Amino acid sequence: MVKKKLHILFLCGWYPSRILPNNGDFIQRHAEAVGEYNAVSVLHIISDDSLKKDIEIKTTTINNIETHIAYLKTVKNPIKKVFLFKKAFKLLLHKIGNYDVVHVNKLYPFGLFALYLKMFLKKPYIISEHWTGYHSALAINISKIERYFSKHIAKKASFICPVSDNLQDSMISLGFKGNYYKVPNVVDCGIFKPDRQKQEIFTIIHASSMNNAHKNISGILNAIKEFSLKVHKFQFLLIGDNSVQYKEEIENLELTQNVKLLGHQTHKEIALQISKAHVFVLFSNYENLPCVILESFSCGTPVISTNVGGISEYFPKDFGVLIKPKDIESLTNALLRVYDSFPSDKNSMHNYAVNNFSKKSIANQFDLLYRKAINGLS
Repeated sequence: MVKKKLHILFLCGWYPSRILPNNGDFIQRHAEAVGEYNAVSVLHIISDDSLKKDIEIKTTTINNIETHIAYLKTVKNPIKKVFLFKKAFKLLLHKIGNYDVVHVNKLYPFGLFALYLKMFLKKPYIISEHWTGYHSALAINISKIERYFSKHIAKKASFICPVSDNLQDSMISLGFKGNYYKVPNVVDCGIFKPDRQKQEIFTIIHASSMNNAHKNISGILNAIKEFSLKVHKFQFLLIGDNSVQYKEEIENLELTQNVKLLGHQTHKEIALQISKAHVFVLFSNYENLPCVILESFSCGTPVISTNVGGISEYFPKDFGVLIKPKDIESLTNALLRVYDSFPSDKNSMHNYAVNNFSKKSIANQFDLLYRKAINGLS
C-alpha cells in the first residue's frame, strides 16, 4: 500500500538566507532529505539591517523545497520586534496553507510557534536539535525565561530528535524532559564519495566556520608546525569564509609554503577536496555531530578529531583517530601516524555513511516519526 504523502512545515531558527548564506545548512539538508518522501515547506524569519520597510517576504524553490523567508527591519524596541515576528509568522503561514506536521529546528524560540500551533490548531510537532549551547560549559548563558519556555516546548513535543545521545543527556540535565529519539545529520552520499586518486602530495584538510574559540584553528596550525619539522613535503588546505584571518599567524609560523587558504567552497568543491585528501582534521573544543566528519567518511577519507560531544557515537575505530581537545602533541602524533601508514577501506567507509547518514536513511527515520506523531504514538 502506497503511503499518503504528508506536508511537513519546517520551522527554522537557523536556515541559509541572503543575510547568512551558510547558517543552518545542516537543517537545509534535513529538509531535503525529508523531501525525498514528503512535501516540505520551510518557514524562516530573520532580521535585515538594510531593510527600510517592516517586512519583506521571499518565496523560492530550492532543491525542490518550497522556502519561505521573512526579512524584518531591525528594531531596538523588543515589543515591536515581537510584533513583527508574530506578523511575519502569520503572513508566512497564510502563504504555506495546510500542513500535517510541524518540524521545529532549534527548540527555542521557534518552538513557541509550534506550541501555539499545537494548542490552537491541534498540529503535532517534533523537534530536531543541533545546538552546542546546551552543553554544560555553555549552558550558563541560557536565560531563565528561555529555560522556562524550553521545558514546556520539550514536554509537548511528540518527539525530540537530538543528533547525538550526548546532546540528549545535556538537554535532560537542563530539565528538558520529553520523548527522545536520536536522528543524526545528513550526508549527500551522491556528492561525497571516494575518489580513485588521492593528491600526489600528502594532503591534510580542514573545513569549518573558522571560529577559533570553537574550532581551535590556532591549535591545528601549531600542530601543523610541529608536523612540518618532521615531514617537509605536504600541504594543508584550510576551507572557510574567514580563513584569511589566519594569514598572519601562518606567516609567523613560517608555514606559507605548506598552507593554502581556499576560502568559501561549494558542497561539490568541498567534496572533491576531501575525497582527494589523505586526512581530515577537526580540533574542536566542543561539538555535537559535525556533518563534515560524516562527509569525510562518505569520501573514504580518514579523520583525526577531538573526542567531544557525540562524535564518538558514530566513529568506527578504523575510520580515524580520536584525541583529547587542546592536546597539540596528540594531534601532531596522529598526523604522523596517518602519514606513516593508516590503512582504510574507502568502500566500507562510504557504505557506512550511506547506511547511517544518507538522505534515504534520514528520510525513513523522520517519516516514521511524523506518522507516529499524527497518530499520537510514541
